[in-house]
Amino acid sequence: MMVGQCLCGEIRISVRAHADAVSACHCSLCRTWSGTIWMGLEAAPDAVTVEGTPRSYRSSSFAERAFCPTCGTQLWLRDDDGPYELMPGLFPGSKSIPLTREVYADRTFAWAALAGEHTRVSATEYERKYPFVEGDQP
Repeated sequence: MMVGQCLCGEIRISVRAHADAVSACHCSLCRTWSGTIWMGLEAAPDAVTVEGTPRSYRSSSFAERAFCPTCGTQLWLRDDDGPYELMPGLFPGSKSIPLTREVYADRTFAWAALAGEHTRVSATEYERKYPFVEGDQP
């Protein structure tokens, strides 16, 4: 069980089970939303309990991004009917979870290059598998 919260504490999230992996994304939507690299920790909807009332923004035809309406802390990205992709920084217990995948790796800004041995997926490779993402700008 991991428990995390936003900066002001208005939103509290408990996760009973999650992937033992963090993913990073450098697409323009994630870069703009996060201001840098977006990172996510996947958890099934039935494993997540949210206390408080977050707000969400429909950022594309297939996904929403949630945040605390008081302090603005980013909480998750979630494709329609998909798992939560929670912001790992919300959870002190996520410190030891490894980065295993970086998507849109060919769009990485020089100052945001991530070191380490993990899978790097280009925009072309990612959009071949997930065509609904097309239209991202470099």
